[in-house]
Amino acid sequence: MDDARASAQALADVLPDGVVLADTRGQVTLVSSVAARMLALDPVASLGLPLADVLRLQDQDGQTWCATNCPYDGLVTRTGVPEQPWLLPNGTEVLVSARIHRPALDGPVDQVALTLRSGRGRARLDRERSDLVATVAHELRSPLTGVKGFVQALLNRWDKLNDEQKKLMLTTVHADSERLSRLIAELLDVARIDTGRLALYPRPSDAALLVGRVVESVRASTSRPIELTAPDDLPEVHADPDKFTQVVTNLIENAVRHGEGRVLVTLDALGEDAEFPGVRVTVDDEGEGIAPEIRRRVFTKFWKHGERGGSGLGMYLVNGLIRAHGGTLVIDDAPGGGARIVIAWPTEDRRAA
Repeated sequence: MDDARASAQALADVLPDGVVLADTRGQVTLVSSVAARMLALDPVASLGLPLADVLRLQDQDGQTWCATNCPYDGLVTRTGVPEQPWLLPNGTEVLVSARIHRPALDGPVDQVALTLRSGRGRARLDRERSDLVATVAHELRSPLTGVKGFVQALLNRWDKLNDEQKKLMLTTVHADSERLSRLIAELLDVARIDTGRLALYPRPSDAALLVGRVVESVRASTSRPIELTAPDDLPEVHADPDKFTQVVTNLIENAVRHGEGRVLVTLDALGEDAEFPGVRVTVDDEGEGIAPEIRRRVFTKFWKHGERGGSGLGMYLVNGLIRAHGGTLVIDDAPGGGARIVIAWPTEDRRAA
């Protein structure tokens, strides 16, 4: 028995979460080293003590875990207690869940096993949610202010405005509403990528045609020169056309917003030595480029660099959409200075790759 207890203790001590076990009488039979540190107690001295004395956890109202959840009472069909936030004696939050074991449905509780996990992970998620709310509020405020202002001006001064002024205001309202729609679509796609629920409808698509449309669209909204080079015999990519267009639009607009000089978009077929058959899309600008030490951070949510703003979600979304199609993305230096973004998009279905 001592050898079995020692083995169980050794196993519990290597787990990342704290573990506490109690027997059928509610007496503690094991406290892992992580749980002992969290609860500020001696794991050996705790053996044989009542679970309520060892598990010194309280909620915001001062209620204890054992008094609230009563693991030895209740319905005989109850098999556990879902994860809940509780406070340690020092005020630190931990997430506690329990497994209630009975040898038979009509029998008494044989063992209660609890795990204690640091609440830092939940705090990080809460911060990310707060960052998301702050980002959405900031990004929505500017176009909404413009829409509201121009609509109010149109309502108040309709008879005094000439047709050119009305057209200018309506064009601005349209552009701001398009920006809002795009931001909302990006946020929805980010949420779907995070939860693994991104819906793709890929089919053979003409990459040169789709990229050409994006280039023409971005050209219409900037004075920066944008050049497109693509061979006539370019193979079709296997892509959801809407998502492919979204990726290319983000890359070209980023080059315009954060780069300088000419933006060069180049399409060519991947060589025979490539990991998979596909089409390479390269976007070069003539700005300062992206330093090697920060390139990995570009793909994180809410990453921003420089003074030209943005939601901080664009490259995270781009990378997620490319990976969902089985492609790759690389950040490099453009030959003439500036940033080079290279994506390899497959010509066959590689979504499971």
